[in-house]
Amino acid sequence: MLRELRRRRKAANMSQEALGAKCFCSSSQISAIENGTAPLTLEHLRFVDAALETDGYFENAWDEMVKDYAEAVIWLREWIVLEREAAALRWYEQSFIPGIFQTEAYARATLGVGKLFTPDEIDKRVASRMERQSILSREKPPSLTVVLDQSVLERTVGRSGKLMAEQLDHLIVCAELPSVQVHVVPSDVGLYPGLAGSFIIATMEDNRQYGHLDHQIGADIIERPSDIANLTRSWEAVRSEALPNRQSLDLIKEVAKRWT
Repeated sequence: MLRELRRRRKAANMSQEALGAKCFCSSSQISAIENGTAPLTLEHLRFVDAALETDGYFENAWDEMVKDYAEAVIWLREWIVLEREAAALRWYEQSFIPGIFQTEAYARATLGVGKLFTPDEIDKRVASRMERQSILSREKPPSLTVVLDQSVLERTVGRSGKLMAEQLDHLIVCAELPSVQVHVVPSDVGLYPGLAGSFIIATMEDNRQYGHLDHQIGADIIERPSDIANLTRSWEAVRSEALPNRQSLDLIKEVAKRWT
């Protein structure tokens, strides 16, 4: 959404200052919205549609895609939109069950670790995470390939095995969806490139690609071709260490039994 705002403004040969004048705000506010550091509102999108003569494109996009966008943490906002527009997602996780597969109980437990968030912040993040999962059940879901480190399946979350048993049962259900493949890197692999950190690669309908890199205080979205190429090489290296889909599913089922 943010990239599309910038693209269409530039295509119309309109400066941030000129657009701000038509949207009743300053050029600095336009810059902050396009960079994801200021909240996006439906009212602003209506002004943009009128200024750029986009025939309601952004208002319709709000209705279809970003009702939960304004409630998401700032660094996640743009990725939510890219995730929803993606034709394919390649997702590697070394520490957690991917958010798109998490149960509410698992999400709450992981967000509660270390008491880093208030109860209200946890509620908002859990709600956003649950809403993001809707892409799996839409009429045309993205092709989703996930690679997990085996330790993700075996790491204790919460105070009882019941939570993890339920989470892995849910993961199995998701893994059996037609649009989803889940692969596990077994623990006997030892060191491999994925241990450097989790990441996601989103491929859009027009073959544009974006990367999502997690870190301690947020995440970065990358789009420079050389960075995407490096991330793709990392993906191929990680994927080559993982078990095939059916063997991975058998391993997940085996670990799920241990949690019960």
